[in-house]
Amino acid sequence: MSTHTVHLHRVICATPDKLYRAFLDADALAKWLPPHGYTGRVHSIDARTGGSYRMSFTHLGSGLSHSFGGEYLELVPGQRICHTDRFDDPNLLGEMRTTITFNAVSCGTEVSIVQEGIPAAIPLEGCYIGWQQSLQLLTQLVEAP
Repeated sequence: MSTHTVHLHRVICATPDKLYRAFLDADALAKWLPPHGYTGRVHSIDARTGGSYRMSFTHLGSGLSHSFGGEYLELVPGQRICHTDRFDDPNLLGEMRTTITFNAVSCGTEVSIVQEGIPAAIPLEGCYIGWQQSLQLLTQLVEAP
């Protein structure tokens, strides 16, 4: 089965700890992770190594939803998050692995994201656009005074 991998990099004017929290707080995730045009809902989150999460995105225009979830494989506060992702849609089989690293720099935090195992049915450019929109929303959330 063919899969895709995306690599993203941003420098965000916030501390590594604040960014780390934004990736693990249910209310924060629901606010910034859904790309433009979608709302998000976190159904459950157990932010610990071995814990899991479940959430869904709903398209505001069509009302169509898709849900997904995964397991936290590694959590190093302020430094690294690694988790799996699986879609509930039977047409999007397989398990993805997302690794987020946070590195303090002079003006904030360098954030690097690698998402591997993206189902081939999802266009790679669509993944990049979705992540870029999500990271724009994350930046607006964590850079707010």
